[in-house]
Amino acid sequence: MKIATILEVLEKIAPLQLQESYDNAGLITGNRDWDCTGITISLDATEEVVLEAAAKGHNLVVAHHPIVFSGLKKITGNGYVEKTIITAIKKDIAIYAIHTNLDNVMDGVNGKIADLLKLNNRKPLQPKRDLLKKLVTFVPVAQADQVATALFEAGAGTIGQYSECGFQVEGLGSFKAGEGANPYVGQRGSRHYEKESRVEVIYPVLQESRVLEALLANHPYEEVAYDLYNLSNSHPGIGSGLVGELEESMPVRSFLEQLKQVFQVPVIRHSPLLKDSIRRVAICGGAGSFLINSALRNKADIYITGDMKYHEFFEANGRLVIADIGHFESEQYTVDLLYDILAKKFPTFAVFKTGVKTNPVNYYS
Repeated sequence: MKIATILEVLEKIAPLQLQESYDNAGLITGNRDWDCTGITISLDATEEVVLEAAAKGHNLVVAHHPIVFSGLKKITGNGYVEKTIITAIKKDIAIYAIHTNLDNVMDGVNGKIADLLKLNNRKPLQPKRDLLKKLVTFVPVAQADQVATALFEAGAGTIGQYSECGFQVEGLGSFKAGEGANPYVGQRGSRHYEKESRVEVIYPVLQESRVLEALLANHPYEEVAYDLYNLSNSHPGIGSGLVGELEESMPVRSFLEQLKQVFQVPVIRHSPLLKDSIRRVAICGGAGSFLINSALRNKADIYITGDMKYHEFFEANGRLVIADIGHFESEQYTVDLLYDILAKKFPTFAVFKTGVKTNPVNYYS
C-alpha cells in the first residue's frame, strides 16, 4: 500500500486547505509514492519517535504537530528539529503532520476532547468564514428537481442540521443556438424562450469540483449557464475550538476534579472560581488564548485549553472560569483519535501508537 493511500484517508477527514496560514501540515519528509511498511502515531515527531518507527520497521510517522513550522536555512543537526529531519532522511522515514486542519473539523482534536467530557449540542467556538459559496443555475422547469437532487447528493444544500436546502423561482429564459449547436429545446438560428427555474444552493468550497461535476452531468442543456458567488457566511461545521453542554450542571470543583482525572494532570491552573456550577463548556486543544473572547461570546461557564499566560487569566473578567490543563495534556488523546481512524480503515495493517513520551513539560510535586 502506498503512503498516498493512507494520506488520502486523513485528508478526507481533515483537508489540508483547512489549516491556518501559519501552519505547515502535510507531508514534511518522504514521498507519497513510497510503499508504506507501517505507521507510528505520535503527538510530536521527535528524533526518538522517528528512531522508534525505524526500529519497528515503519516508514511513516503521523504526528499532530509539524516538526518544521518555517523554512530551515541550515540542517546541521543543531537543535531537535534539525536532528529529527536528518534522522528521518537517513532512515527513509516519511513524516506527516495533521495539525490545525484537524483542529478545525468538528470530529477532530476538540471533538475528541468533547467526547471525553460527554458534551452535547456541539458547535465551533469560532466558525470559519469564506468556506461557503452559492451556485445559481437555470434549468427547464421539468428538470429542476432532478438537477437539485443531484446537487444535494454531491454535497450542496446543507445548513447546520438541515440538508437539501435550496431555492427555486420560475422565470423566462432566452437563447439562440448557433449553426454548430445541438440544442435540447428550440431551433438553430432562432431565438427560443423557455420556462426555467432559477435553482440556488450553497455548498462548501472544498466540495466545488463534485458539485460542478454533478451539475454538468445532470443538466439537460448542452451549454450550462451558472453563476458562482463567494459568501462571507460562517461555516457551521468548521472552526476553531468547540463549545457544548454537559448533560446536567456540575459543581465547579467537582468538574475540575473530573477534568484532572480524565486528562491525568497533577494540577490545573485556573482563574478565580466565581461560578458555583458548570454546564456550558468551551474547549480548545493546545494553545487557545486567542479564543477567550469567543468563549465569552458563547456564554461558556468554563474554557479549557493550554499555554495560558499570566495576564490572559485576567480576560476571564469574572464571567467564566479559564482552566489551563497544559498543551500536551489537552491534545494527548489526538493519538487515540488518529489510531482509531487508521486502524478502522486499515484493520490488517501495522498501525501503532508511540511509546515515547514527547511531553517536554514535567511537574515536580
